[in-house]
Amino acid sequence: MNKKKIKIKINNKTINCESGITIMQAAKKAGISIPGLCGHPDFKARSTCRVCVVEIKGRRNLATSCSTSVEDGMEIITDNERVVKARNMNLELIFAEHIEKCADCIWRFECKLLAFAKEFGLKITKFNDRKRDRKTYRFANAVEIDGTQCIDCRLCIDACTQLQKIDYLELKEKGVNQEVVPSPKKDKKCILCGQCTVHCLVSAAQEQASFEEVEKELNNPNHIVVAQFAPSIRVSIGEDFGLPHGKIVTGQVVQGLRELGFDYVFDVNFGADVTTIVEAEELLKRLNDKDKKAPLPMFTSCCPGWVNYVELYRADLISNLTTSRSPHIHNGGLIKTYWAQKQKISPRKIIVVSIMPCTAKKYEAHREEMRINEHYPVDYSLTTREFSFLMKKRNIDFAKLKSSKSDNPLGEYSGGAAIFGGSGGVMESALRTAHVMACGSKKSGICSSKIDFKEVRGLSGIKEATVLVAGTKLRVAVVNGIGNIKGVLDNLKNYDYIEVMACPGGCIGGGGQPIPTTPEIRQKRIDALYKLDKNLKVRKSYENKSAQEALKWLKKQGHKTEHSVLHTIYKKKIKI
Repeated sequence: MNKKKIKIKINNKTINCESGITIMQAAKKAGISIPGLCGHPDFKARSTCRVCVVEIKGRRNLATSCSTSVEDGMEIITDNERVVKARNMNLELIFAEHIEKCADCIWRFECKLLAFAKEFGLKITKFNDRKRDRKTYRFANAVEIDGTQCIDCRLCIDACTQLQKIDYLELKEKGVNQEVVPSPKKDKKCILCGQCTVHCLVSAAQEQASFEEVEKELNNPNHIVVAQFAPSIRVSIGEDFGLPHGKIVTGQVVQGLRELGFDYVFDVNFGADVTTIVEAEELLKRLNDKDKKAPLPMFTSCCPGWVNYVELYRADLISNLTTSRSPHIHNGGLIKTYWAQKQKISPRKIIVVSIMPCTAKKYEAHREEMRINEHYPVDYSLTTREFSFLMKKRNIDFAKLKSSKSDNPLGEYSGGAAIFGGSGGVMESALRTAHVMACGSKKSGICSSKIDFKEVRGLSGIKEATVLVAGTKLRVAVVNGIGNIKGVLDNLKNYDYIEVMACPGGCIGGGGQPIPTTPEIRQKRIDALYKLDKNLKVRKSYENKSAQEALKWLKKQGHKTEHSVLHTIYKKKIKI
């Protein structure tokens, strides 16, 4: 239904717009900038910061443009003396709530507060810091909420309750004493998804940074420091350097890591191909189990936020999780076994650093279950934001970097690996390879080439379909964001195979990604991944010859080594 067209004036400029939108939206469409801080398109506006106030002719009080709808004939002023004075005062009061820890804050190069202070000539220390004694709450080694930096916008709570439906963060006390705290209820637990961090605009909710430890490793002459980067990084990191949303920058990522000092750079897409092959093989085994002892439906397990959810909330489903490790853990394991032997390097000397879109990957990397002999496959996991911060700290102009290629043999990948970063990508990649495996050498009839499974694509909360894999009907579901999980868990008997990604959009919307991450931005990132997939000659993980060679090498090492690199176990947990 078409909305009614109306006319308004902003700063004496006549604007034609649709009824029902906000003043801020109308201004943005007209190219007029109104500063704002607390809003996010994932949630209804709360108008807590009051930075976006405007004057409306005929009204006594200033109005928040983020929550006030336009009306026909409305006349709005965004920059007179009254508005500027109120806006600046509100910003200075916000600075009184926010202890400035800029020197070691990974958000300092993108900080809106600092940008506003510079733009409007504010005194950021005009008022005393009233939250200097607040606590910092740390959740495992992944996420933290620093009360001294919180500006009471409550976006982190909205992310935890409305978006993810975990309800772990809540508001304590009222008025000036209100504070974001973890729930004291025993049945409320954090899954480390990091959606609170990717929705926080002032770094009060943030990842537990590891970049300083990585910098020390890069300066250690006794270590070989290896970087590997996730599928989604190549379509998101450019945003932090002024490039368009969804811009594919694979080569620049590789070169950026080289300039930071990494000795080798591998692509986690290689590990995604390995994961696909291992997972597809397990899926077919479960489906073909004549004794019907193998638990169905089988769940994907490459999202650590989802694995945390199962271990904390639904331990009865642990056996339904595929035992396949996630791509960066597979890659790390192969680096410290397969590649180390080829290069004649002791695994003790190798430090593996993953560049991930995720905060929960920090926890996953140091799970005891992941050890291979005495080594963790991955030593450090940095978020996209930490990677961006390191480059800016070193004055590396990412947008101007020349393209470079990943090191081989762990740099080759298929289109099936590339789409791992988006919701439905793991499912589609596994279906492509399962189809090939089930068909064997047959290439006609029901075994004719099957590449695209478009039924599982898209950003709907739950995607359901019945797909044909080598002539067998497979009932599948894709859960896009943990907040949508209930609809599937209530109907498990309807499915054979289920993909779950804790973050909206999958890894492209992960808790460690650039800020802002909005529905529109998620779509552009995922579109880029499918563009990458479509343009690759090899689109099925099973056809990655280098991955197959690595798997053959593992098999020759014996069952114990092969199993320790490719598979893992999960356990019921009370907390993490």
